[in-house]
Amino acid sequence: MPEFTYKTKTRLSSALSELGLTVGMITGAVSYVDDILSSIDERLLDAGGERLSELVELANLSAIIGNLYRGGIVKSSGGKFRSNLPHTYPDLLANDGDASDVEIKVALEANKPKGHLIKPGPHLTIRYVLTHSDGRYERGKDKRGSIPRIWEVRVGVLDERHFNFSNTEGDSGKTAVINAAGISALQPVFIAPDFLPISPKGKLYSDYLGAFQAA
Repeated sequence: MPEFTYKTKTRLSSALSELGLTVGMITGAVSYVDDILSSIDERLLDAGGERLSELVELANLSAIIGNLYRGGIVKSSGGKFRSNLPHTYPDLLANDGDASDVEIKVALEANKPKGHLIKPGPHLTIRYVLTHSDGRYERGKDKRGSIPRIWEVRVGVLDERHFNFSNTEGDSGKTAVINAAGISALQPVFIAPDFLPISPKGKLYSDYLGAFQAA
């Protein structure tokens, strides 16, 4: 299966150091997710099947990416972090006093990450897009590819006001969405510029890239 490289940008932030994370952990985990998903896809395609993203619902794909990213942080942390039990808050447990326990949330494209309950505290959010086999990313639901690529990682500490909570009995159930204030409270530390799911003609796009110009 052909591989390709893509441009990424990182930046140091106070939130990283406060939680005991480093740029190396963040990028190491991104590479880990890429490598594992690529290996899974290769086995599936060799067996005459489809890629993983074509076999599972997007919500399940997001969960898989989150679990893999957690494993990538642990692998890159040199023992500073360990994984918590599945479906247990928080996702990452600190092994020393220089780090904090961290919850991981994942969302597709520019969607806001969400969970079932409000969980204040340190967070790491991941957002990804679906690219084509030649590395192209096209904005728009009907132009999605089948290869997940992380386009953004943010870190920081959230409190209750950073979530919008709903509990619709008999429908969607409990949902706690990180709201716009919550997203702003999280510092972006990693982006893949070619995969930004926002219009390149808007001010948001230029402002976002501008935050990483020193990277």
